[in-house]
Amino acid sequence: MSSPVIDATPTHALLGGLRQQADTFVALRRDIHQHPELGYAEFRTSDLVAERLQAWGYEVTRGLGGTGLVGQLKRGDGRKRLGLRADMDALPIHEATGLPWASAHAGRMHACGHDGHTAMLLAAAEHIARAGRFSGTLNLIFQPAEEGLGGAKAMMDDGLFERFPCDAIFAMHNMPGHRQGQLLLRDGATMASSDGLTITLTGKGSHGAMPHHSADPVVAGSSIVLGLQSIVARNVDPKAMAVITVGAFQAGEAHNVIPGEAVLKLSVRALDRGVRATLRRRIEELVDAQAKAFNVTWRMEQVTGYPVLVNTPAETDFARAVATELVGAANVVPQTDPLSGSEDFAFMLEQVPGSYLLIGNGDGSDDAHNGGHGACMVHNPGYDFNDANLPIGAAYWALLTERFLVAD
Repeated sequence: MSSPVIDATPTHALLGGLRQQADTFVALRRDIHQHPELGYAEFRTSDLVAERLQAWGYEVTRGLGGTGLVGQLKRGDGRKRLGLRADMDALPIHEATGLPWASAHAGRMHACGHDGHTAMLLAAAEHIARAGRFSGTLNLIFQPAEEGLGGAKAMMDDGLFERFPCDAIFAMHNMPGHRQGQLLLRDGATMASSDGLTITLTGKGSHGAMPHHSADPVVAGSSIVLGLQSIVARNVDPKAMAVITVGAFQAGEAHNVIPGEAVLKLSVRALDRGVRATLRRRIEELVDAQAKAFNVTWRMEQVTGYPVLVNTPAETDFARAVATELVGAANVVPQTDPLSGSEDFAFMLEQVPGSYLLIGNGDGSDDAHNGGHGACMVHNPGYDFNDANLPIGAAYWALLTERFLVAD
């Protein structure tokens, strides 16, 4: 697909206008932040989004992937179709920011900025409905359950792209550690695959004083943990990225009892589809060999699985051009480094060409924002979305829509 041509029309007025209206959406973002909802339970958030979109003239379809929804707006006779996606779910983390808009629900918080992503897209939706100039179909996708639960795939399984076809799709995520408002893009592999594996070893328990009567799954598991470290070191090209982390080793309860079962929980990541397949194959081979050596049996269950997120070149070139037009080349990183984190937007990019970009949430140089919480890394109890990004993100989506769905 060829990318739309970017013209040189100044966009400062667009960004300036959205900054003047930012207070409304800052209040909205903080309201969502105070009422975080976990994956597939985003009922209040989904209601709020649907109510706003309908009030602005969007046709809203609910129930995709449970609490997911799409707001569609058509104008003119343009045949192109654009998808913009925001995630809505929170994390099971107890907030420790002490901010006035901190979570009102113990053990749940927006520790990844999905409240901000939702508010940015809503701010863009309001502007586009009121003043946007485009011809074609705009699909605003508000997704549940990004945090390890595969909400993107759930929406797709419910017919997302069959019911709302898109010629291209885009998404944005905030990123602490980068200057606030900086836009970072990358074509090709951008975020790692993520596979959660649970390995259960079954042996024969015994009294700790009589180990010769046992088939000890703890010893077998210990050998497997050590052996797993050799896979990346000896089976993956040193220039490629790969991670095998044993996050949990669970076995037994008493100091004098050899248990009959041990459980290992693995996180496996790669930035290449071939490397991902190699890791899975070698893990199974190693576990099988070690289990036989220690006379235990094994089974493996995959509990999560996200593919490598791959941004398509033409759409990323287009997204870069929009970013440069909006904030200037000095505020754009055209080819940022890949991330070892994972994103289920990768599922959407397997079906539709598009690009996933980042917006800097703060690098600590501006500690005035919310007490400096914007520079705190995501998935941390002290994190908060940087509200100064709301007008920038909204302006970016509004400009991208006008440039992609070019009106005659």
